[in-house]
Amino acid sequence: MPNPLARAMRRRMTDAEMRLWLYLRPMRYQGLAFRRQSPLGRYIIDFECRRAKLCVEADGGQHGMTDNLAYDAERTQWLESQGYRVLRYTNADVLRATGEVVDEIIRIAKQRAEKLREP
Repeated sequence: MPNPLARAMRRRMTDAEMRLWLYLRPMRYQGLAFRRQSPLGRYIIDFECRRAKLCVEADGGQHGMTDNLAYDAERTQWLESQGYRVLRYTNADVLRATGEVVDEIIRIAKQRAEKLREP
């Protein structure tokens, strides 16, 4: 069933999320399909690659606040308990060093996808 909040979030992506999406979306042609604003459990993940069990979060300044730190830690713990690895980048890092961030995401996604494929 479609998630209306996820749909709304896809329409209101931050500049950092839009920039990451420009690079991650074409990865589907290399076997790493990323989904944006993907519902997973009770959470909505900025970017998810199911094949690699990888979640990518582009965090704005609000994530450094005390309440949000606790929420992010709880969320990360749950995602890891489901077998996912969570990568977090600040919006500033994504915008300032897009190439390095994307290279790291793709490298980790490829490694995890290969490892998960092994018998």
